[in-house]
Amino acid sequence: MSVATGIAEPQVAGSTVGHGYHRSSEESDTGFPAPMLTDPLRGPKGHLLTGNLPELRVDRLRSYVRWAREYGDLVPLCVGPRKIFLVSHPDLIRQVMVTDSHNFQKPLMLRINRLVFGNGLLTGEGELWRRQRRLVQPAFHHERIAGYAETMVRSAGELIEVWKDGEVRDIHEDMMRITLQIVGRTLFGADAERDSEEVDRAFRVVLERFVAHLRSVIPVPESLPTPRNLRLRRAVRRLDRIIYGYVAERRTDGEDRDDLLSMLLHARDDDGSGMSDQQLRDELMTVFLAGHETTAVALTWTWYLLSENPEVRRRLSAELDAVLGERRPVMADLQRLSYAMMVVTESMRLYPPAPTLGRDALRDCEVGDHRIPKGSTIVVSPWVVHRDPRFFEDPEAFRPERWSDGLARRLPKFAYFPFGGGPRLCIGSSFALTEAVLLLATIAQRFRLDLVPGHPVKLWPTITLRPRHGMWMTVRG
Repeated sequence: MSVATGIAEPQVAGSTVGHGYHRSSEESDTGFPAPMLTDPLRGPKGHLLTGNLPELRVDRLRSYVRWAREYGDLVPLCVGPRKIFLVSHPDLIRQVMVTDSHNFQKPLMLRINRLVFGNGLLTGEGELWRRQRRLVQPAFHHERIAGYAETMVRSAGELIEVWKDGEVRDIHEDMMRITLQIVGRTLFGADAERDSEEVDRAFRVVLERFVAHLRSVIPVPESLPTPRNLRLRRAVRRLDRIIYGYVAERRTDGEDRDDLLSMLLHARDDDGSGMSDQQLRDELMTVFLAGHETTAVALTWTWYLLSENPEVRRRLSAELDAVLGERRPVMADLQRLSYAMMVVTESMRLYPPAPTLGRDALRDCEVGDHRIPKGSTIVVSPWVVHRDPRFFEDPEAFRPERWSDGLARRLPKFAYFPFGGGPRLCIGSSFALTEAVLLLATIAQRFRLDLVPGHPVKLWPTITLRPRHGMWMTVRG
């Protein structure tokens, strides 16, 4: 049983060769074991009406791990009438996300959230998505991220300036607040901290509705006036008021602040047309919510893991002392803060910000030589693959030093993918990683964070991987 995750490590699929498994080839082209598949495909027996939903309701991530280890790298599941395939080998994931990505689209679970995200990068498809990504991409170029570093560090300094030695704080709430402020300052030229509580309340409603869909045999359409849908519409109206407010302010003053909002306001298509307020809203909503949520949860789990692993925390402190001394970090320090980078990398291995990703089959197709019917959902889970002993030695252990000898270069492409991959690789991945390391360094310089004894650490896997009860920790100066 892992102290960090509370998940027992099930039987490894590779140990069951001779019981219906076959390798798709002797070895994958990466030098790691090839996919383990059954012929015909086998999976857990579901209930007559609800399929595998009862197990998923109890513990979705643990169930995925258990089924992948027991049945192999392509596991058929069902939730009511919906056919689902759990894909858990990097070669097969690459096929879905890259090689045959034209056969798949974003899953129903995200498409039904268009009320929230519209046709932004998270939910968009086809030529519109490609056009929007081209327009947004320049905001995340390396040179621009370097320009954001000072704001990231300054914001972290303002946060910890009010911390007091010995006080108990919900660190998850603090991380949400600071990352929201950074997104507002760097990408919108706005101080979003004033809206942080309202945004967090509204986004929690969005996440709760997402979970409700995951737990339903037949999802309730958002057009029906159910109490949950009405709460969602009120939450979206609050978010719209904030986002449209930023757009209106900028259109009024006409100032070019060299940020994402200014870039999108001045962007022109080939025919010279600009983006409508609705298009701006959809892109800004996606960046606004996804741009702070993923980094916040990654840092929250990092503080938890450091609290549970004092030797790692000691090594991190030693590096910060050696590299920074008493000064705050700057962008140029990132290359020297190698252990801090490994700490964040390893934290996102054990607690990937997006624990599962999905794709829906647009047509009948094949994955690993097995037929996938049109309309089926493919589930790939960084949570599952990141814990696979075929790719990570002692996978449940928090060992940042595992990344010190070039492991990232040796691994198959999709053995470690906390930001997704393929054409839909998270556009803000470099921004998020830079932000996480700089915030970690700035805060860990001044404070040690210890988990409050007895605090329940429970996973809440929605679109992201939040701690269900927050992360209450004691601040030590």
